[in-house]
This record gives sequence, structure tokens and C-alpha cells, in this order.
Amino acid sequence: METNDRLTPDIPGTDGAAPKAAAERRCILTGAHGPRAALVRLALGPDGQVAADFSEKLPGRGAWISADRALLAGAIARKRLHGALARAFRTSALNVPDDLETRIANGLAQRTLGRLGLENRAGTLICGYDRIAEGLGRGRVFLLLHAADARPDGASGLDVKARAAEVPVRWLPVGRDALSRALGRDNAVHVALTHPASAARVMADVDRWIGFIGAEIAAEITGDTEIDDDKAATGVAVGATERH
Repeated sequence: METNDRLTPDIPGTDGAAPKAAAERRCILTGAHGPRAALVRLALGPDGQVAADFSEKLPGRGAWISADRALLAGAIARKRLHGALARAFRTSALNVPDDLETRIANGLAQRTLGRLGLENRAGTLICGYDRIAEGLGRGRVFLLLHAADARPDGASGLDVKARAAEVPVRWLPVGRDALSRALGRDNAVHVALTHPASAARVMADVDRWIGFIGAEIAAEITGDTEIDDDKAATGVAVGATERH
């Protein structure tokens, strides 16, 4: 039986209560259990179409898979996915898209960037080296994010302050252009979350996105990533996951 090291505990809630995302689910491909934030829920439409349910709100039975693109690709190649889904949904009348991997990867990208846009509009996100450095110094930052094409010298200066303040740091698998479009700002290179619950939500989405596409691929992605405005409403990011 395969195991998945990415099925690790989710971010604790800030009020001492177990967050919804901490409820464990079982991966239908490996049998491993893990928090919801480390898996992707698949749902079955009325027409038998299998699709990712990132909001986890679609009706009916759900099937959970580890957020691991290589694992999913292997299951598809070995023709194990259809059988696992048929058992989970208790029906063989399934239509599994040939590009399910890409749809999930793009959906995770769009969900994360959309989340950042929401946090920006809610006032829980700040941009810019100086503002973030000040926030870190005052204990007002709970998550630090860098665009993939951020200059190492600029990022390292903030990273030092983040480590001193015990603030987690993540590099996004998109460059400043895509990040700026998501936020509706110019030249967004470094961003930070200033509310603990917001930081927890964003970090869960970022970690699941990177976990699915793979850390090595995420590290290779540069500012060439783009979000197609015509597809934004359907949750499709272009370029972020084209490399295999």
C-alpha cells in the first residue's frame, strides 16, 4: 500500500477549536487518512461527470484523493482511478475527463489566487517590502508570501524578519504578473496576511496547490504564468501547471 507524506495535520484554529479542515478523510487511491486540506474532493454530476469540488459543498457522495499529481497520474496510467471511483460512488456510470489532472491543478491555482484577492479586498493582506517589514517587526504578520520571480536579496531580508517572528514563509508558484492581476495591484512581489485565520486559510490553499503540482515543479515556475481572464470564472489558470 502506497503512503503519502503530505497527509499532515492542518493548521490549528485560532480559537482553540478544531477547524473544519482538520476533519480526516480517506484517500481512495492509497487508503491513507489525512485532513481535508491535504486532499481534493471529487464529486459526481447528474450526467456522471467527475469533477473536483474545491468548495466541498456539492451534493451527493464525495471521493477524496491525496493532493498529489504524480499519484493521480500513476493511478490513471495503471487504470486504477476508474475502479476506485466506481467503488467510492457505488456506480460504474462514470465520465472521467482525460485532463482531470490539469483541471485540478488549474483549479487549485485559481482557488488560491482568488482567495488572495478576497483577502486583499477584506483588508487582511498587505503588499510591499517596507509595509511587510514594519508589520513583521510589530507582530502583525502571520504569513509571508513571495512571487516566484521575487529577487532573492529582497526576499531574504524579509525572511530573516519572518524567522525572528516565527512567521511561516511560502514561495508562490506564480510570478509577480499573475499575483498582481489576482490582487488588482501593480507589481505585487511580496504579500503578507495580517489576520491569523486568514493566514491559515491561505496557507492551506498554497500548501495544497504546491503539494499537488510538486515542490520541484513549483520551484521551476516563473513569472510566465498567466491567468486567462476569459476562464477565471470557471476556475482555470493557464501556464501555472503546463510543465510536467
